Amino acid sequence: MWRNGDQYTKLSFVFMGLAQIKNKQWAKGFAYLGTEIVFLLWFVFSGISTLSMLTTLGVNKTKRVVYNQSQGVYITKLPDNSVVILLFGVLAVILLLAMVFLYVTSLKSLRTLYVQNRDGTHVPTNKEQLSSLLDSKLHITLMSIPILGVMAFTVLPTLYMISMAFTNYDSKHPIGFSWTGFKAFGNVLTGDLAGTFFPVLGWTLVWAVAATATTFFFGVLLALLIESRGIKRKGLWRTIFVIVYAVPQFVSLLMMAQFLDLQGPLNTVLMNWGWIAHPINFIGASANATVARITVIVVNMWIGIPVSMLTSTAIIQNLPQDQIEAARMDGANPFQIFRRITFPQILFVMAPALIQQFIGNINNFNVIFLLTGGYPMNNSYNGAGDTDLLVTWLYNLVFGQTQRYNASAVLGILIFIISATVSLFAYRRTNAFKEG
Repeated sequence: MWRNGDQYTKLSFVFMGLAQIKNKQWAKGFAYLGTEIVFLLWFVFSGISTLSMLTTLGVNKTKRVVYNQSQGVYITKLPDNSVVILLFGVLAVILLLAMVFLYVTSLKSLRTLYVQNRDGTHVPTNKEQLSSLLDSKLHITLMSIPILGVMAFTVLPTLYMISMAFTNYDSKHPIGFSWTGFKAFGNVLTGDLAGTFFPVLGWTLVWAVAATATTFFFGVLLALLIESRGIKRKGLWRTIFVIVYAVPQFVSLLMMAQFLDLQGPLNTVLMNWGWIAHPINFIGASANATVARITVIVVNMWIGIPVSMLTSTAIIQNLPQDQIEAARMDGANPFQIFRRITFPQILFVMAPALIQQFIGNINNFNVIFLLTGGYPMNNSYNGAGDTDLLVTWLYNLVFGQTQRYNASAVLGILIFIISATVSLFAYRRTNAFKEG
């Protein structure tokens, strides 16, 4: 293409879109050329300096008072704002990579145009190309805006958070901070935060397993009970339990927190009945760690069982009744039918949803934050309580007194690695994946 192409083809390697303009593909040609011009102007007047500052995150790291000889006064010089420098630096890297991708795309388009001219085949006109955006290339048109949204509101913040994990951005360096490599990872995994990270990680995994298993198992049992023979007004019973799910979760959790309070209705009733002599501290700051953890699991069942019940009901209603009737005729009891027929088919359908629910429970911020706030506090932990999950501990590190932003970014990366590893490992072993 470079050897045998005309001058417009060769110039298009440097100035994108010239070959398209020469072939009267005005929209594509001027779009390529205009984008390149805008990018080069930005890169020369802003991009180079932005990328160079990204390597140091600013020269001035501390607040200084210097004497201005021309004015004869002392001037306070603030440190360079590394937060802004890092943000715009990451954005500059994304724009640079996007331009590289666009350049490769332009070369592919140039190759197609060169082959069409060489072979004497039809070269699409400008009108035909524009029409294709609403026909054969409609998917490109519809996906362009969502992709830009994902880049701006997902990719950019994610890369910014990942980059922050390699700095010393904390309360001691709130404005001017520097690159520190994997030091923050060392603090979390082997340093002063390791004594908190591993216990909280253990409780997070226990919580995720218990929360997922209990809501699934009891949701299936509730669905079987409602769908069993002899139960009347099944729709009414379903509606009663669905109401719990219909109420906003934060409302339910705040009400349960009041219900379980030291002076709440539950303790009052139990004391009036004579079942306890003193109030039980279920979720307070001085509560027993085991009691608080059991409490959050039980409360999560209250708001999670209706979801599993609805899904299980739909599966149960579509089970092959001939298999169940054949099993009954062969003498199978209800438990054997449930174990050999009903439960395996429910598990087959719900396995991917269970994996998704498990990952959601690892990041279940609402239940812990709104119900216990992480209490009871643990003096052996650094900024976390006995019921805190990794995600709520991350929140405490950001908005607590320590404000260790770099450590919270490390936690975000580790949570993603754990979630991605568990979900991929589990999903690839489900029957739904193997038979899909």
